[in-house]
Amino acid sequence: MIMAGGKGSRLGPLTVHRSKPGVPFAGRYRIIDFVLSNFMNSGYRRIYVLTQYMSSSLIKHLSRNWRLSGFGEYIEVVPAQMRLGEFWYRGTADAVYQNMNLVRDARARHVAVFGGDHVYKMAVDQMDHHHRDTNADLTVAAFPVPTKDASGFGIVDVDSQGRIVGFIEKPKNPPEMPGRPGWSLVSMGNYIFKRDVLERSLADSGGSPTSRHDFGRDIIPKLVAEGARVHAYDFAKNQIPGEPEDATPYWRDVGTLDSYFDSNMELRARVPALDLYNRQWRIRSAQRDYPPARFVRAGQEFGPALVDDSLICEGSIIASAKVVDTVLSYDCFVHAGAEVADSIILSGCDIGRGARLKRVLLDKNCKIEPGVVIGEDPVRDRERFPFITESGIVVMPKGTIVPAKGPCVLANDVAELIGNEPELYAQLRPGTFSVSTSQNRHSYESAGPRFKKFSTGHE
Repeated sequence: MIMAGGKGSRLGPLTVHRSKPGVPFAGRYRIIDFVLSNFMNSGYRRIYVLTQYMSSSLIKHLSRNWRLSGFGEYIEVVPAQMRLGEFWYRGTADAVYQNMNLVRDARARHVAVFGGDHVYKMAVDQMDHHHRDTNADLTVAAFPVPTKDASGFGIVDVDSQGRIVGFIEKPKNPPEMPGRPGWSLVSMGNYIFKRDVLERSLADSGGSPTSRHDFGRDIIPKLVAEGARVHAYDFAKNQIPGEPEDATPYWRDVGTLDSYFDSNMELRARVPALDLYNRQWRIRSAQRDYPPARFVRAGQEFGPALVDDSLICEGSIIASAKVVDTVLSYDCFVHAGAEVADSIILSGCDIGRGARLKRVLLDKNCKIEPGVVIGEDPVRDRERFPFITESGIVVMPKGTIVPAKGPCVLANDVAELIGNEPELYAQLRPGTFSVSTSQNRHSYESAGPRFKKFSTGHE
């Protein structure tokens, strides 16, 4: 059971029109591709994906690219259905509780409940073997993180045998690991249950008027308090086939714009923290029909394209431009004289002649007009643009047009969605934006090299 209904509000405006598991990552993937690839590579092929918030693009991605044809094998999308009453999913545990009929129908003895919104590689079968070898009622995947970053996770306290003796969900002051100052052992949000234990725990929680219907806040602490066999699985011991034995396990919760940006940047490094080129552990995703990426001169009077320490995806064209330390997704065009550095450019974007971008995150189908400068004057950027992270990353919503001067122009459909999100709407200060007046200008239309519908002028 893959939990893929998360709103991911801290990733706004990337999640104003899609769920967190559906957010693009590393140029050509979506976040959910990593957990699904982990299960597929580990040999598990009976998977339900539980969706809820803004699930349209995620469902489209799964239905088109994650089909299994073998008998008894499936990856099926399960939207919220109000099976148990007039309410949607009330929490992570309730999402599984409302779909326990699927577990019963499968006659499973053990059930894996994993999150769909983290980026990592994991051999799930190794965790499964640990779960069965210890005869655990519940096994929780755990990983050490710096204590300063641990307050957003469930904190696990274990004894010398790896049995969980304490579990605190998202404490303000996380306790440190014994013998390892400055580090805390956190839950990765990945669980394997004995089916009967899961069913009983969810029934107790579902019928309790005080329950928050959450695995971290209700189910796990209650099982620990009752003395159930709740064990931690040390993710640091997980060994991915095809990778060196001393390889450092990689797991990132890309829950904020800054962490999302940093995780993408890690992949374009000379020695990436996450190896995407291991043929024994492929990360599967959509197979697109775009032509190869091109690095060309815009004409005889222009210099060559310069690219360094970057990921460049299929269908993109870099014409006499400079791209450094950047993740450039598919179907993008970087025009002559443009310079892009330390940035993430999602698919379908067009970057005009002479534009200079640094520490910029463009959602899909953005158009940067000629001469635009972003990232060289932080004070000016904060005056001009509405969405800037604490670390100074300028974020453009899907389908935005950025003129050389003046406010950015939001696509009308995205502007409407932002208007429904109070926290995002509050960032739209007067003078930092306008809304497209063209009813034909929608965020889903590519501004990349295959489409010439839009002129260089802005609306």
